[in-house]
Amino acid sequence: MKILKKVLALSLCGSSLMALGAAQAETLTIERIFGSPKLAGSTPRALAYSPDGSRVTYLKGRESDQHRYDLWEYHIADGENRLLVDSDKLHQGEEQLSDEEKARRERQRIYGSGIMEYRWSDDGQALLFPLAGDVFYYDLGESQARRLTETEAFETDIKVSPKGGYVSFIRDQNLYLVDLSSGEERQLTLDGGGAIKNGMAEFVAQEEMDRMTGYWWSPDDAHIAFIRVDESPVDEVTRSEIYADRIEMITQRYPAAGRPNVTVKLGVVRLADGQITWLDLGKEQDIYLPRVRWANASQLSYQWQSRDQQTLALRLTDVTSNKTRTLLTERSDSWINLHSDLRFLKSAKQFIWASEQDGFKHLYLYGLDGKRVRQLTSGTWVVDKLEAVDEERGLVYFTGRRDTPLERHLYRVRLDGEGKISRISDRPGMHSVTFAKDGSGYIDTFSDPRTPPQVSLHDAKGKQLTWLEQNRVEPGHPLFPYLSDWVNPEFGSIRAPEGHSLYYRLYKPAGFDPNKRYPAVVYLYGGPHAQLVTNSWDKPFHQYLAQQGYVVFTVDNRGSNYRGKAFETALYQKMGTPEVADQVTGVKHLGALPYVDAERIGVFGHSYGGYLSLMMMFKAGDHFAAGISGAPVTDWLLYDTHYTERYMGHPAKVPQAYEQASVFPYAEALDKPLLIYHGMADDNVLFTNTTRLIKQLQDGGKQFDLMTYPGKKHSLRGEATRVHWHTMMAQFFDRHLKPE
Repeated sequence: MKILKKVLALSLCGSSLMALGAAQAETLTIERIFGSPKLAGSTPRALAYSPDGSRVTYLKGRESDQHRYDLWEYHIADGENRLLVDSDKLHQGEEQLSDEEKARRERQRIYGSGIMEYRWSDDGQALLFPLAGDVFYYDLGESQARRLTETEAFETDIKVSPKGGYVSFIRDQNLYLVDLSSGEERQLTLDGGGAIKNGMAEFVAQEEMDRMTGYWWSPDDAHIAFIRVDESPVDEVTRSEIYADRIEMITQRYPAAGRPNVTVKLGVVRLADGQITWLDLGKEQDIYLPRVRWANASQLSYQWQSRDQQTLALRLTDVTSNKTRTLLTERSDSWINLHSDLRFLKSAKQFIWASEQDGFKHLYLYGLDGKRVRQLTSGTWVVDKLEAVDEERGLVYFTGRRDTPLERHLYRVRLDGEGKISRISDRPGMHSVTFAKDGSGYIDTFSDPRTPPQVSLHDAKGKQLTWLEQNRVEPGHPLFPYLSDWVNPEFGSIRAPEGHSLYYRLYKPAGFDPNKRYPAVVYLYGGPHAQLVTNSWDKPFHQYLAQQGYVVFTVDNRGSNYRGKAFETALYQKMGTPEVADQVTGVKHLGALPYVDAERIGVFGHSYGGYLSLMMMFKAGDHFAAGISGAPVTDWLLYDTHYTERYMGHPAKVPQAYEQASVFPYAEALDKPLLIYHGMADDNVLFTNTTRLIKQLQDGGKQFDLMTYPGKKHSLRGEATRVHWHTMMAQFFDRHLKPE
């Protein structure tokens, strides 16, 4: 690699400019990227305010083992960061997990050992930890943990009741609780087991609806609402998980597109006597229940979604009378996006709701009679998330893209509709926030292309109070030795032939010479509910490629997020077509740059990006010299109901759309080098997607490269695996884009 010796003035960590001397930079290697979590952009995780607002807690990897997590706190009164709970005091040694818990963690994208999850009691005086399949209750006053369960079974989805009297959990597919005053354990449901799951989120709820639980406490500790899942209608499939030393045959109920789903019931159990009341969900049984939320102690809300996801109803049930009414109904000709932006106000019979009814996601105020009071935000930009409501001051806090789609900022608007929207976050870049329960302050996780993620504490007006993780790039920081070679990306937009704009990010090679012509790689994803081009910290692998002499280019095509409903729904029943057209627009722009060799452009992506890479190589191969496809969907009939039918419709109704969206009709056009890789225990994009493509390419006499990863799931976790994976990709591009 060419090492540059020059002075750069970089804005680091939000502090004053730091002038870097002419010391020689170290060589950025793939081993160093994945051997250093800070270099890869890791930060403390599971950030939360204690409910009483006295402290901020977070999980932090150890200096000696970044994959072993302990619970830390910033005590606001003392102004100190300190260890709160050492995971070794709860459990030491290897942690055995149930298959259900392993799958749950995979879908939550959490990995490691020690304390991986925790929950506060509502009074802020106690913490709950699920660890090694048991339940630990940590009373802050006693400064020690009490083990509530010690069984061979695995307890999951552990919660403290709102009043603090009980701890609840799922064991053997049934709902249990422990009375903290007496220590008595009660089983609330009895029929769990086999195909019946009580209080648990089904596969598509976890993977596609962002709902990881199946039960909810009432605010007064008197009731628990829960979903009863019956998986018996779902096809049982047997898939192999291939490990280095064994093959495990897994029988899994997988709801593939067009096939039967689970059936669900919503019940409310009364703790006083254990009586269960089942809510009337209507005659149609082929439905989804994506959200459940208590409006108050006697009223339970739930969102009812049709199988085609074109109708979403918000309903409210009085649990004393069991009478249900519909507060609002939304309909779409394509699909309705789910959100978690429902807030019932305590001081008035009103609620806040997010909707895309005007083409962009915005916030609305409704009365409990279902009538709209006012629209709180508007414009040709989108709200990301409702973050907090300060009812006492009449303020609503939200994150959104009001200034640019490439940055997420924190804003404030008045609940009464008076005044203008105010922006609170100031630094250009990406802000992810977590608010205190009372709206008095927030935690901000910030990054930009030159600043790895930092975590700071702010008051509600935006004033920074302290750092929780400054992550300052200075001598001793893993990033510091590479700064004199660090390449800052350029951002821009392209006008597509259809008239819409496409945002892109571009890295020029280190030591850029405008008189040279460089090979280039296009990194893409392209699917809905995702965005790659943002003014934020990026994957260090792209930096590595730039320092190896590549132009690295990414464009967000139609279908990607935060550009409004019309931009996203352009791919409805057309997956693999508008994305390819927009990526071709991008690669034509790239190839026309005077410093890019248009004959040496590669493409790569993972998951949906793997699918789109195949489509680019098969349908637009003239624009590329080589391609890499990771863990790809190859036929949407092999993917799950909720995701696939949302974007493609039911295959029985639109079979031609599914045929055109599959990669198989186009595979015979492959005439350039192609590398395919896949984890051999992937339970999300099943390995069958790749084996079917292998067979078709072989039958067609098409040569290709293949790499499989024994025992690995969709995310290909593990430092050694990630080093091998990215080294493999870099070497593949070197062979085919830099043959000299």
